[in-house]
Amino acid sequence: MRLIDGNVARKRLVLVCLVASAGFLPAGAVGKEAGACTPGTELRLSAPESSQGSLLLIELKSALQLTEVKGDWGGRKVAFWQESGKEGIQRGLVGVDLEKAPGEYELKVTGQTASGEKIVCRAMVEVKKGQFATEKLQVGKQFVEPNPEQIKRANEELQKLREIFDRVTPERLWDGPFRIPLEGVTTGSNFGKRRILNGNPGSPHGGMDLPGTTGTPVHAAQRGRVALAEELFFSGNTVVVDHGLGIYTFYGHLSEIDVKVGDAVETGALLGKVGATGRVTGPHLHWGLTVERARVNPLVLVRLLSSTASEENRRKSSKHGTN
Repeated sequence: MRLIDGNVARKRLVLVCLVASAGFLPAGAVGKEAGACTPGTELRLSAPESSQGSLLLIELKSALQLTEVKGDWGGRKVAFWQESGKEGIQRGLVGVDLEKAPGEYELKVTGQTASGEKIVCRAMVEVKKGQFATEKLQVGKQFVEPNPEQIKRANEELQKLREIFDRVTPERLWDGPFRIPLEGVTTGSNFGKRRILNGNPGSPHGGMDLPGTTGTPVHAAQRGRVALAEELFFSGNTVVVDHGLGIYTFYGHLSEIDVKVGDAVETGALLGKVGATGRVTGPHLHWGLTVERARVNPLVLVRLLSSTASEENRRKSSKHGTN
């Protein structure tokens, strides 16, 4: 994780932290500490810039305990959580949708101390164009030229998914790093690819394809609650898990579903089995991730939170020493 300082600010990432007992101070009141937080407070980002379909981890660190911490990035809310045993640290995730227009967007984080002093942090984060390949696929004709009844069904299902992703469970349901849902699989393919289906341009691939044979167990990437478990037109047998704070994982093309809506699931819980239902060219798992409605590469979340956990373990080992 990289501390935002003057050097990063010169690379078009600008941070301003303000604190005032009766309200926010104007930017000019920051004085000579432009690009740095108020003494005792730091804002960190996992990277100074981002690209379409990626994810940023935010960390707000303060010598004083902060409450009511929340963020806004280009009109999307950023939910924060406090790590267990770390009263002075708040974290949040910023999802960059795979079709978000490149450019600079303001990140604004606000909160207040126990004594009522308010803080606000601002950063301009640049989004670059993602490097996505194009692939040509042959699929069933009904998935490219659906009849009116199939179009109606697909549109209703899309609206249902949108309504699910629009709901933000206010508490964090997960605990710790996320995992890849197939045992022994370490990577995937096709995220963000622009697809040509039966010669016709299709929508970008909003998830990652994980290799697996029919019947391979599919596990929950982390703790959460099942928000959807049914057959959909395009993704076949599908499960969606709500992990809280606007984070959802999506599991598509299953041969069977082993959970129902409302089930509380633990990390690694069996959700179903790999299959080839819906619009597919063969058996595999379509694994997706949305963060506040932004479609992002799920592997980034796995690596980002795993790296953070590893870094914290190294700090603990360094602090306590070894014999």
